[in-house]
Amino acid sequence: MIEIESLSKRYGDTYAVRDLSFEVRPGRVTGFLGPNGAGKSTTMRAVLGLDLPTAGRILVDGRPYAALERPLTHVGALLDAGGVHPGRSARQHLRAVAAAGKLPERRVDEVLGRVGLAAVADRRVGGFSLGMRQRLGIATALLGDPGILLFDEPVNGLDPEGIRWIRDLMKALAAEGRTVFVSSHLMSEMEHTADHLVVIGRGRLIADIAARELIARSAGGFLTVRTDDPGPLIALLAGAGGQVTPDGPDTLRVAGLDGDQVARLAHRAGILLLEVTRQSVSLEDAYLRLTDASVEYRGA
Repeated sequence: MIEIESLSKRYGDTYAVRDLSFEVRPGRVTGFLGPNGAGKSTTMRAVLGLDLPTAGRILVDGRPYAALERPLTHVGALLDAGGVHPGRSARQHLRAVAAAGKLPERRVDEVLGRVGLAAVADRRVGGFSLGMRQRLGIATALLGDPGILLFDEPVNGLDPEGIRWIRDLMKALAAEGRTVFVSSHLMSEMEHTADHLVVIGRGRLIADIAARELIARSAGGFLTVRTDDPGPLIALLAGAGGQVTPDGPDTLRVAGLDGDQVARLAHRAGILLLEVTRQSVSLEDAYLRLTDASVEYRGA
């Protein structure tokens, strides 16, 4: 579990993160979202003790990261897939990390197999594609078999098969009871992967909410109703307490009534319905609405 309490990080007169508090709980994938410059990378670096907070504190399994014994067995992280010596092979890199972290060498081949790099384990990392480097970074994070995992943009450079693989991996790690904390700008992936969302903007908390709840709140509760006789249907639904807005020659937007109510009312009045669809929004739509005021840079 990760506990972030009143975290602030200032560079000169500029706050990257300000009075930020939330928890990342085990047994679920927590997505960490926010516009560029929101403070996501700073927060993740602070969890790992790479950036010292200006104020506040961060606890990892109830202790500061610096107080953990054999920290790689508690926390594994992928923050920068490029942070590997290009002249080393994947196996040499992992052996060096294992030795530094006092981890058993047998874990090297285990994690290479889990991330699909066993066949190229002795190739130099300098010849790896970006996707292969991402897999090696994930293998490094898994090396200590930690209970907490942090991933910063883990699907960068992965092909569709690799994206599905990392999605399934994160879900599997959470199902094992681990704490999985992942930052990403790919809303479509977060919609398929994250159980819970922490959203920040300009260094402050915007939302700490279940992914499904965020989407449901943004949907607005509207129905799209199509009929070849909209006039009588407008009067009928308005009389039943619905808020009805024409949205084309044969289409209505209806709030305040559910689909079953609309269908029954129309059937009793002998009005033919061509379509009744609940309006749905994507996580991307919900996220953009939520963070609109926090975007610092906009195109024309």
